[in-house]
Amino acid sequence: VQLQASGGGLVQAGGSLRLSCASSGLIFRNYNIGWFRQAPGKERESVSAIDRNGDSVYHADSVKGRFRISRDNAKNTVYLQMNSLKPEDTAVYYCAAGRRGLVGDRYYGYWGPGTQVTVSS
Repeated sequence: VQLQASGGGLVQAGGSLRLSCASSGLIFRNYNIGWFRQAPGKERESVSAIDRNGDSVYHADSVKGRFRISRDNAKNTVYLQMNSLKPEDTAVYYCAAGRRGLVGDRYYGYWGPGTQVTVSS
């Protein structure tokens, strides 16, 4: 199983980025996908998640109204559109796959390497 996050980079505050999470080696449509982030010196936190069908989504309060998660099961890919970025969004962003719950890293058994997002003020 492989999950690969991409699309990170350096952006100014107020800018946008779109992260992608591409998967292989699993039946993608059977898995919930979560985005998590970890900033230096901080614990990993859940950012957004989407269920296997795309019917149910979750966004942390800190990103609600700015981030949007979506998925394309035909492409085995989940997207995280991040708008109005703030310096506090700076972190390594990870995507993960799981088949049980939606919110909380304990529900996700497959993780990919992260992608760095840096927002300058």
